[in-house]
Amino acid sequence: MSVIGILGGGQLARMLALAGAPLGARFRVLDSAADACAGDVAPLLHADFTDTEALERFAAQVDVATFDFENVPATSAEWLATRLPVFPAPAALAVTQDRLAEKQVFAKLGIGTPAFAPVGSRDELDAAVAAIGLPAILKTRRLGYDGKGQIRLRTRDDLDAAWEQLGRAALILEAFVPFESEISVIAVRARDGEFRIWPLTRNWHSDGILSASLAPWPSGSLDEQARAHARAVAEHLDYVGVFALELFVCNGTLLANEMAPRVHNSGHWTIEGAACSQFENHVRAVLGLPLGSTAARGVAAMLNWVGTMPDRATALLAEDVHWHDYGKSPRVGRKLGHATICASSTAQLAGRVGDLAQRLGREAQCAPLLTALREQPHL
Repeated sequence: MSVIGILGGGQLARMLALAGAPLGARFRVLDSAADACAGDVAPLLHADFTDTEALERFAAQVDVATFDFENVPATSAEWLATRLPVFPAPAALAVTQDRLAEKQVFAKLGIGTPAFAPVGSRDELDAAVAAIGLPAILKTRRLGYDGKGQIRLRTRDDLDAAWEQLGRAALILEAFVPFESEISVIAVRARDGEFRIWPLTRNWHSDGILSASLAPWPSGSLDEQARAHARAVAEHLDYVGVFALELFVCNGTLLANEMAPRVHNSGHWTIEGAACSQFENHVRAVLGLPLGSTAARGVAAMLNWVGTMPDRATALLAEDVHWHDYGKSPRVGRKLGHATICASSTAQLAGRVGDLAQRLGREAQCAPLLTALREQPHL
């Protein structure tokens, strides 16, 4: 029986362990938080990610390692890779930890991106703004996620305050994109190079955090463009496992926003909505097993529960609702769980989402999703 070690013990590690158990996989988790929620379903080693003594004990207990979030120190993954297989490779992790390096990879592969420029000083910020224009987004190159570590610059009057807030870190300035929609490509690549992709997912955010997802999302000719972009990235990085490529739809083309080197929030619908979920396929890839089908089972919507959890019993009165509680304590901006609603048709899904929204008082959260469903009656 193979033992998979996971650096990071959040909800993604938790769902990986739940998906891998039926395959006969066992898990060990290392996290710097003593109450990491994956510890509810797998043995948890509480230690700093850079603690080499703890990493040594961890390595002795597992056969292969992976990670559940991109801010695990790449040096820790590199250290483990000298002792056992680590997937995805630490080099892929290192690229995705730096927004500038990531954008440069996209550019090298011919994948469109918003205009961007590195910013290392106040003078360089002025020069980047002069080159890119305003509005623009100033971001930290590292450690930002869910809208953290970034500020929108609307006028030059915003520059001093933004620099004061973010200027202690290496930065990147990106052009603001008036996109039509945000989509994500969830893909998986096996050790032998086999590549599969789930249907495209459309996403909606609130305060920088994913609020709702819908799949499959029909994008016509953009489907093949998205698939080609994801394959190019995976092959360039010799990637093994699941990843997400977040894209803006803009004027009939796709612009890459960022890549997540892991299973992804926008792919949670695959647990009930696809033949093989992103979590199971990541486990399969890491263990060198054949990949499962990424075909959708009808249509599905995912709703994120952020900050507070709705009433579970009320939600489960709605039809074909699948409930996921991560076992976390409530906190503003914290992802606490999600629900997936499945159906055989768009019309049926719209009815079920509308019913759930009304029961939970979540009409505002579901409004953009319901509008999209009504605009796509033959999804």
